[in-house]
Amino acid sequence: MGTSTRSRFGVLGQLWFQVLAGTAIGILVGWLAPDAGAAMKPLGDAFIKLIRMMIGPIIFVTVVHGIAGMNDMKSVGRVALKSLIYFEAITILALVIGLVGVDLWQPGVGMNIDASTIDTGSIQSYVHTAHDQSVTGYLMNIIPTTLVSALTEPHVLQVLFVSVLFGVALAAIGEKGKSVMVVIEGASQALFKIIGYIMYFAPIGAFGAIAFTVGKFGAGSLASLGELILEFFVVCAVFTIVVLGTVAWWCGVSLWRLLYYIRDEIVVVAATTSTETVLPRLIQKLEKVGCEESVVGFVIPAGYSFNLDGTCLYLTTVAVFLAQATNTHLTFWHELGLIAVLLLTSKGAAGVAGAAFVVLAATLSTTGTIPVASIALILGIHRILAEGLTFVNLVGNALATVVIAKWEGKLDQALLAQTIGSRAQQRRHQLASTKA
Repeated sequence: MGTSTRSRFGVLGQLWFQVLAGTAIGILVGWLAPDAGAAMKPLGDAFIKLIRMMIGPIIFVTVVHGIAGMNDMKSVGRVALKSLIYFEAITILALVIGLVGVDLWQPGVGMNIDASTIDTGSIQSYVHTAHDQSVTGYLMNIIPTTLVSALTEPHVLQVLFVSVLFGVALAAIGEKGKSVMVVIEGASQALFKIIGYIMYFAPIGAFGAIAFTVGKFGAGSLASLGELILEFFVVCAVFTIVVLGTVAWWCGVSLWRLLYYIRDEIVVVAATTSTETVLPRLIQKLEKVGCEESVVGFVIPAGYSFNLDGTCLYLTTVAVFLAQATNTHLTFWHELGLIAVLLLTSKGAAGVAGAAFVVLAATLSTTGTIPVASIALILGIHRILAEGLTFVNLVGNALATVVIAKWEGKLDQALLAQTIGSRAQQRRHQLASTKA
């Protein structure tokens, strides 16, 4: 939404309010007229497709412009290494916290479900996709078929791979590459302008997505598996406040100011249950809080594959819940093995539709302890659980960018203090300004 539109209509002109309104209307339609609500699915799908159409080109121009503008190519390697170290540390924490939460709450105990009686027809496509995932296949899939196909396929890591290569090459040829840099910069401005146009349709997309969810699955799913939903949302809240809150404090960021700053994106993600829908806007917003373009351009796309904190919470929570529900005994070593497998499989379905569900199926197939058929139990509430996991993924990646920017010395502290800085950060900035 443009600045003039916002000022003219006040809160009515705010994207978050319009998306909330669309979501509320979608819930009503799905509840009062389930068939009509389910028929609204194309509206949500169309909006997500419009955003996905732009992700490849936007990552390309952002990463290329950022890397080609660096004077020190070693910093590219440092950013990549630091990002991976941070991603692994936080995702391990997420896996452990998810495991501890479900073990203490025990939402599946007492359900006494016989896995052999479960109808698995609805999960066959997910199980088939899960069997197609492997470490070798995942690594090979990072390399695109052609240079151009990386921009047309829904694989973020392929785009990132090509973008880094192109950016490094452009920097290496020096003066000869300046004319290309001008084109890249112009293309970047045009692409983000298109994103601005697409976001006008966000309320319609939110309406269609939530109307379909409510109309298709109804309130019955919430009632039968309500304890799992409640437990998972509590775990997501604890992880966000304790873990991400601590990381934010270390960075001099106010977690609450950060959440308010990305409120539009939070609402859109909640309505569509897809973090991809806000990737381009998140890149823009993090540059505006003082993170250098080269860091944002690498960390955000990489984080969408390697820093899925919410997905890790989901995987451990649901896997152990299914074990509890089917009376499958898990020893300490089983749970430790589960975490070890999830460290690999949680990275193995990036770019796959319904990635969290696919990874869950792949994990249960790999461990062989918990019946794979049991995942049919949570198919009806997967989109509800996705509300929590996508929120945590979004906040986690936004914060990760600030962490890496600070770690690499590529963070504008003054700008950070003005936008999402903590009170201590703001006081330090005011004191520095007074002395200056």
